[in-house]
Formats: sequence, C-alpha cells, structure tokens
Amino acid sequence: MEVTRCGIHGFHETIGLDTDEIRFFWVLESSDSRAQQAAYRITVSSDSNNLEGRPDAWDSGRVESDAQRNIICKPEAGFKSTTTYYWQVTVWDQDGQSSRSAVNEFYTSYPRSSRLLPPYSMNQTYMPHTSLIFRTWFENEADRWKAVWIGNGGDKPIYLRKSIQLPSPKRVEKVVIFASGLGHFNLSVNGKPASPHVLDPGWTNYHRTVQFVGYDVTSQWNGRENVIGAHVGNGFYAGDQGDRFFWPMYEDNTYVRYGNELCFFAEIHVHYDDGSHETIISDPSWKVRRSATTLANIYASEDHDRREYPVGWDAPGYDDSTWDPAKPLTGPRGKLRYQSQPPVILHNTFNPVQHKQLRPGVTMFDLGQNSSIMPRVEVSGPAGSEIIIRYSETVDDEGAVFMPDPLFKEFEYGVYTKFILSGTGEREIWTPDFSFTSARYIQIEGASLDETNNLPIIHSVSARHVSSAARQLGYVKTDKQDVNDLINACYWSFSSNIFSYHTDCPQIEKFGWLEVTSLLAPATQYVRDMEAVYSKILDDIIDTQEPTGLVPTMAPEIRYMCGPLHDTITWGCAIAFLPELLKQYYGSTEVFSKIYQPCVRYMEYMKTKERHGGLIEHGLGDWGRDIAFGNHQANIETAVYHRCLRNVALMATELGHRDDEARFTAWADRIHTVYNTHLLISDKATRPYAFYTSLDNPGTHDCTMVSQAVALQFGLVPTAYRGDVIQAFLAACAASGNRMQAGEIGLKYVWNTLADPAVNRPDIVLEMARQEEHPSYMRFLRRGETTLLEFWQDACRSKCHDMLGTIYEWVYEAVLGVRAVGDAYRTWTLRPPVGSEFGLVQGEVECPYGLIKVRFESVGGDGRLDVRVPMSTSCTLVLPACAGVVSGLPGELRTTSNGNGVGEEVVLPPGTYQLVLSL
Repeated sequence: MEVTRCGIHGFHETIGLDTDEIRFFWVLESSDSRAQQAAYRITVSSDSNNLEGRPDAWDSGRVESDAQRNIICKPEAGFKSTTTYYWQVTVWDQDGQSSRSAVNEFYTSYPRSSRLLPPYSMNQTYMPHTSLIFRTWFENEADRWKAVWIGNGGDKPIYLRKSIQLPSPKRVEKVVIFASGLGHFNLSVNGKPASPHVLDPGWTNYHRTVQFVGYDVTSQWNGRENVIGAHVGNGFYAGDQGDRFFWPMYEDNTYVRYGNELCFFAEIHVHYDDGSHETIISDPSWKVRRSATTLANIYASEDHDRREYPVGWDAPGYDDSTWDPAKPLTGPRGKLRYQSQPPVILHNTFNPVQHKQLRPGVTMFDLGQNSSIMPRVEVSGPAGSEIIIRYSETVDDEGAVFMPDPLFKEFEYGVYTKFILSGTGEREIWTPDFSFTSARYIQIEGASLDETNNLPIIHSVSARHVSSAARQLGYVKTDKQDVNDLINACYWSFSSNIFSYHTDCPQIEKFGWLEVTSLLAPATQYVRDMEAVYSKILDDIIDTQEPTGLVPTMAPEIRYMCGPLHDTITWGCAIAFLPELLKQYYGSTEVFSKIYQPCVRYMEYMKTKERHGGLIEHGLGDWGRDIAFGNHQANIETAVYHRCLRNVALMATELGHRDDEARFTAWADRIHTVYNTHLLISDKATRPYAFYTSLDNPGTHDCTMVSQAVALQFGLVPTAYRGDVIQAFLAACAASGNRMQAGEIGLKYVWNTLADPAVNRPDIVLEMARQEEHPSYMRFLRRGETTLLEFWQDACRSKCHDMLGTIYEWVYEAVLGVRAVGDAYRTWTLRPPVGSEFGLVQGEVECPYGLIKVRFESVGGDGRLDVRVPMSTSCTLVLPACAGVVSGLPGELRTTSNGNGVGEEVVLPPGTYQLVLSL
C-alpha cells in the first residue's frame, strides 16, 4: 500500500498559510485488491528530522480509521508565523503493514494577524506618532505584518525594484516572498519570473479582502546582489478604461474604483542555516518609475511603448539612480488573506491554422479554437511604428473582426492593443501584462508578413490559453464525432471561465455571476479539481453579503446590478449549495463553520420574500429561455429555496447545532408542503396523470418539461405521484417534438431527469442536442463554433459562455456512466450505455481517491467493459434488464437484482476488471 498524493483541503499552493486549523487528505494505491487502510498517524513538525518521534507541532497519534480526507489538524498553541512545517502520514493496512508518505511541507504567514489592530495597511513609516495608540500591534512583532504599501501615488502601471545585498557570511537556507500588488502584479527575482503565475492576486472585494501570494524563490537567490522586481497594473482594483471598451462602465457607469493609487507590498523572508531569520520589507527605500505599459485595461486593451522599456530593470547591475523613491501609501481597506485558490497560469499554445491578408497592412490569424487567451506577437520594424492588435470570436464575410450583436459594436472597435516598436533592429515581442480575452481570431494592423509596403514585419503570432492551475481530471470520448465535438466545446468553455472565481465569460463581462458556480459545479468537477476555487468563492460571497442577509447575484460585486439581476435565489443559492457540493465531491466540510451563519442570515432574508405561505417567485426564474426571458419563477426559485434550507439543516447537523437542525428541517418541510399545494395538480381532471404546473399564467395549468424535471430532481414529488410526474415529463418532451424548452437553470434538471435510471432516455437528449434550428448544440458546431454561446442564437455577442454546458454532466453520468454516490466517490455507480447508440465510450475521472477508468464497446452481441476501481472506493455496476450473463467477474462476486425488476447490479471492490456483458 502506497501513499501517492497528499494535500491540504482548500489550498492549492501552501506558501503562506494563514490559519491555525487545516485539514489533511491523502490518496492510496495498492497492487493487492484486498488492501484497505486500517489506521493512520499524521505528524507535523518544524523539524523535518523529527516527524517519527515527538513532533513539536501536532501529532494525531495512531487512529484506527479508514478515513483519508477531512482530517482536522488544530495545534493547541497554533502555528508559529513565517515558519516551515513538515508533515507526514503513516498508514497501516488490514494486515498491520505500514507505509509512509513522502515528507510534505507548508510555510505559514501570520495565522493570527487578523486579531490585531490596526489593519496591515497602517503605515508606521509616515505615522510614527500612532505607535503608542496601537501599542499592541507593535508589541507582537513575530505575528504582525511589517511591510508598507508603496507606489508612486498614481493610477498608471509602474515598475518597482529593490536591490538587496546581504553581507552576512551565513548560508541561506530558504527565501520566501509574500507580496501583493493591486490590481495585478508580476513578480521577478534577478530578472526571472518568481513563478509561472499571471494575474496575481485573485479578484476580491478589495474593501474587505486583499489576497497576498507566497513565492519560494530559494533556487533563484544568489550570494551576491539580489533584485526583486514588481510590475503593477490596474485590474479591477483601479480599473482604467482609457479610450476603450470597459464593461463595468458600459451604459450606466456603475463601476466605482476600489482605489485610485496602484500599490504594492512585499516581505522577503530570508532563513539561514543557523536558524536565524531576516525580514526585508517594501518601504520608501524601494525605487519606482512609470511602466512602458501605459494603459492596462483588463478587457484586452493595453498600450505598450517599447521605447520606454528599461531593459534589465529587474536584474542585478541595473542603474536605478534616475528612478524615484517609492511613496508609502495608505493602501486598500481589506484585510490580507492568503491566495488559497490555484493561481492563474498559461496552458496550451495555439498557433494559427490559417491566415488571410484583408488589405495591405492588415492580416487576420485564425487560431482554430476559441478560448481564453493571452496572445504573443513577434515583430520588427522602425522605431515609433505602431502595431494595432485586435481580437475576436467572430469574423465578418471578409474575414475581419466582427461583433454580431449590434448593441455591442463598441466591443468590435473599442478592444485592441497598441504596441509601439523601439526599432532596435531585433525582433520585439509583445504579450499582455495585465489583460486577457476570449478569442479565436487575432487581427494585426500596421504590419505585414513580408517586406512589402515598408511596414514592420510580423515574424510569428500565437496565443496561450489562460486559466486556473487547478488539476485537470479526466476525459470522455465516444464513437460519435458530433458528440465528441460537443464535449470539446464544453471543455473549452468551462476551462476558459475558471480563474480566481468562476466567470460566465472571459470576453465581454468577466464577472463572477454566481449561478454558473453552483449550476455547473457537478459538471466542472469532471474538468478540474475545483475544491480550492469553490472555497475561495465562498469567501467572496461572505464579503459581498449585504447587512440584510441578501446574497447578490455576483461575488465579488464588480458592477452593481438592480432588481432581479441583483436579488434572485437561483444565483444567491451558491452560498448554501457550494458547501454541500464540497462535501459531496471532495469529502470536505472545512467551509461549514465559516459559511453557516451567513447561510442562516440569507434564509432569514428569503423568508421575508415568501408569498402564498412559502413560494419564492421574485427573481429571474429560468433565465435564458428564448434569449433572456425568465419564467417558472415559482417552480425553480421555491425548489432552490427548499434545497437551501435542507443544506443549512445538513450543516447544522455537522456542526452540532441540534436546535437549528430541527428548525431548518421543519422550515424545509413547510416549503415542501406549500410547493405541492400550489403547483401539484393531482385531480386528473385535465390529464390522466398528476403533473406540476407553473404559475406563469395564473389560472392556466400548463405541463412543461421544466416543471416536472425540477420537482423530480429536487426531491419534491410525493412518492405516490413519482410515476405520474415522469409520465408527464416524457409527454411534455414529446409534445415539444423533443426540442429543448428550458432556460439555463431548468436545462440542467431536464438533462438530469433524462439520465435518471427510471427514465434513461439518451435518445431524447441527443435528439434535442441535434435539432436543425435553435435551441440546438449541434447547430453551433455545424456553424463552426468551437465553444458554447451565451444564448440559443447564431449572431451572439459572446461565444465562450459556459452556462448552457450542463449537458457535460449528462455525458459523464449517462454516457460514460460514472456517478458519485458516497462523499468524494467513496462509493460510486457505473451504468454502461447499454442500448444506446454509442458503440464505444471510454474515459477517465480522477476522483479524490484515485483514478477511475471506463471503456465500453459493443462487439457483436456482447458488450465489453473494462473498469478500474481505485483503492478505498467501491463501484456498484448497474446493468439494465437487456443485459444478460456477465463473464469475467472474480469467483466471489455475483450479480443480484437491484430490487426494481429492471436489471441487476454487482458491487466491484478496488481492482481492474475486464467484463463481457451478454446483450
């Protein structure tokens, strides 16, 4: 038995942990199918050589348990600040054989600094008279932030540098930098990037929270001069529109800057081999000058004058005598919090698949795939030459950048970068410092591919996909090319919207609309490991929640909306949905304690919105139907309200709040009753079966697929009527000609219902997806789209929206057939697509306990099924009635009736199986 991977729940990188309570997890593998963990021991120490004896930080002792996740570590005295901790897990199997993990480590920042006053942004540099007033802050030297926010007092991008010379003869053992720059910053050490990160730090409500980032730069440190360089740009903190498109200012100018001065702070912690520790801070001894990037509009618009670039500015030996001393600044209002979610990094490289000269000096490059990108352009030409770089998801008939929505033509001509050449004779490279977009096409103006027209020469054009560094988890592939293309489009749409929060599009909006966060979580967890991202989003929600308890529709709230675009439970429900999803998919309850009271406050707020004894119907309903029309408010919003209450009761149970558990359970039961009183039509006077109606047209009893699907998937249908409601759902599908009649919210539950074992109609799903006219996924693909569009229309403003991508969840659950049952896939089911049109399906899911692999192929009259069940999990293989004898099972395994008379099932313990199903 081997420990193959370890981690800490809710953290991606672990350089700067700022909490005294953490939770561990680990993954096991074994070649012995009988192997199982019987006990574990975790030790944590500040001395890597003292993990087996008496560790100085924490020791779980030997615990007789098979638990591998959500293991709480909370040292009695907390963790020391700015200290490296080492931890190791030892596990014992059923035979008493032990195995140790590799030694893991994390580095702390200031776990208890938030308890001290004043906040970190109080600058003792220019307020020395406050030292007495804030005596407690200054007394606790070891546990407080020391750095000063610095800048030049302006709101345009800046370079900052600090030359450090340590005369000490002591050997440096470790160098860690904590830094933050607002809106975004790039950090370098001795002329090289400190990390592969871009767009540090994550977006937050900067009045409440500012993230700092930790960097281990030991390998870049040398024994002579060391130079720290920081390039700081605007981001959303001090958004700079310039003369370009800037969505928060569009139409109603509701964007208000968080701050008007770009600012930066850093602490460089140098640890020596004798155990001593030196801290170097950002202060007025740093040097500052304006950046060659003179506009940093995050909506893919930058101006960069290469003539102004100070070559070698962040490397040793540079003369900064003409630079100004940095100014101490007040800085943002928010408290510092470690950037716990995965950083944003660059992934795949896209090279043009074709190019076209539109007119002399204007060339369009087609990357072949739409996605979130940071382009890279390599050119050469005379000094002062201006290159214009534009981006687009769509081109017109001539092949030029094009915005198909006439309301957003400003995005067509108002998003571009101006790059001015220095004319050194060398090839000059531009890539954005502080912006990105979604694009398939890059249009370059003012340059040529050859030496004609005396224009600068384009030597190369490419783009890097920019997204979260969260681990990629799996894939699905079938023998149907159109389905594979749809899977690909969903993947690129999802990946292009995962940053420090889940955006709805990386092009026009870039906002953290909360409906995609919870709506797409069951689908996204197949794409990336989202645990740390979702944990951070919950922090954003807490920061954004209003005094009334209302959770707005986006977090952070970069642009203020109004009416139902500000207050709708199908968006705000993320506050109560995400904790349950983190438990279900990652086996972690780490967020419960911090999110519980905000959830209670939100439920108390929603109670004031009840109508007719408990219905909620004031929001956007099934947004996205017929472009952007909301309906089914009472059905969807009340169902979501009911689920929120159940989840709050779940958290109350976990946290030991017994009175609250009873209160919220009774509250949810009341809403269940009200829902059925007003929406369930059971008299069979108009139809031969019971069904759910909407209240869209009072007095009219309609019977839509969404009404039935929502009631079924939220567990609101009384047992006696479940068969009737399924019949009503299928009748509604047939009445529509198997066309999607749902918005973005209801669509998920339509797919879930069609995947339900009691329904199991993949043929209807594919017929809906393949319609010739909208709504239709395949219409997108037939028109050459490579990502999903915002609405069911051809001429759509945004072509990298992921909110319609809930069919991706169906692909994994109903085509590959994998579905989590127990928390973190401790138990899971596999339903091979027997009887469907798929002759071959294969894929993988990297679940929290290991790798699940499935391959199903129809050969003649048999179905060949290969399955890998990871250690510590069990798979229930569910076979439909049309499947006969199963061969290849180990002798001790037998199929049994699943109890409903429509098939059999067998429980597969960990191992690899090659089975043959007689069909």
